[in-house]
Parts: sequence; structure tokens; C-alpha cells
Amino acid sequence: MIARLEGVSKEYHVGDQQIVALEETDLTMKVGELLLIIGPSGSGKTTLLSLLGCVIYPTTGKLWVDDLLVNDLNQKELAKLRLNTIGFIFQNFNLLAPLTAEENVMMPLILKGMNKKEAQQKVDESLHFVGMQDRRRNLPKELSGGQQQRIAIARALVTDPKLILCDEPTASLDKKSMYVIMDELQSMANKGKALAVVTHDPRLKTCASRVVQIDNGIVSETTNSSKII
Repeated sequence: MIARLEGVSKEYHVGDQQIVALEETDLTMKVGELLLIIGPSGSGKTTLLSLLGCVIYPTTGKLWVDDLLVNDLNQKELAKLRLNTIGFIFQNFNLLAPLTAEENVMMPLILKGMNKKEAQQKVDESLHFVGMQDRRRNLPKELSGGQQQRIAIARALVTDPKLILCDEPTASLDKKSMYVIMDELQSMANKGKALAVVTHDPRLKTCASRVVQIDNGIVSETTNSSKII
């Protein structure tokens, strides 16, 4: 088990209004699985992903990530946990425009203070995994949407995180690129990573180990009859 929520909820106060983004939730994530988090816009998907990513604290309940109780960690400790344990893949790729594909992938290793030789080896391995070695010198603007997302996957992989969180990773892609990316995410789960993928696209159910549905902040696990065996 890499993450566990026990009675976790998230509330926001806007003026004199209290907004419940996530109702009390019990949920576990295991190594080697791809968990699909599905629901309409505004349902609470991103809130759940932000909690798993240690970006926000729960309002109630307890949250563990990699055997650490997130509730008790300060901001510096949270940042260390994110850097060493969690990889993020975003809908809009979030690549740094002035940097080449290779430099974008190397950025988390620079933040970790890794020596250049070891960092280069890890970058090479990550680029090889996503089949982008030949585009390593290209700037993001010189890559297609699918290629940019594969570079973003390589960047998420390069620190060898246990948990990878994906926020609508296929929303900006055509159908062919979507299935290429999902195949790569499935492969990562098969290699022992834990993945949570937020989406509103029911077609991705075929790729998931488990599916949870969120509606108005209420999380429920569903039977994944669409999974391809």
C-alpha cells in the first residue's frame, strides 16, 4: 500500500460560505495498480488528486503516503515527500518552454542535487522508456501534443517515484495518442508503480485496475467491467 485515506474530507471557506469539495472518504492505493478517478467537472477529482499528491492537507480524517502521516508534516517535509516519492503528469504538460526535452526531464534531478553523470543516465533511461531519445534536443514547441506528454511522463519517471498522479493526461490528445499514452501508463503500473489517473473520459476504464467515481464530492468504487483482460 502506498497511500491510504481514512475519513478524509476537504472543505474550503469562501467569505461566509463553506464549500465541501470532498466528503469523508476511505480509499487505498496499492503498488502495481492503475486507479482511475472518474467524474464530471467540479465533482472533486482534482481535490482528491491534490490530497494524494500532498499538495493540500485534509480538513478531517487521516492521510498516509509512503507510511508517513501527511497531517503531521510541515511544508518543507511535504515538499521533500513530493520530490522523492511522487511524480506528476498534467493535462497541459507543464514543460518549460526555453528548455529542451532532455533538460525538462533532468530538472527534478537537479532539484535533488544529483551528480551530472548519474542524472544523465537516469534521463537516458526515462527517454528510452517513452521512445523519445531522438527528440531529446527539441524544444517543447517543436513537439506534437503526444510527444510533449511522453516527455512529461519521462520527467515524472526520472526520480523513480513510487506514486504517479495524472491529471487528465489524455484530454489534449487525439485518439491514437491517447491510447499510446495509456499503454505507457499501464506499463508503468506493471513495473510496480502506483498510478492514479483523473479523467472525465469513460473510454479509459479499459486501462484501469480499479475505478472510483466521484460525484458532488462523494467517492464510490465501481466494478470495472470494461477492463481488458
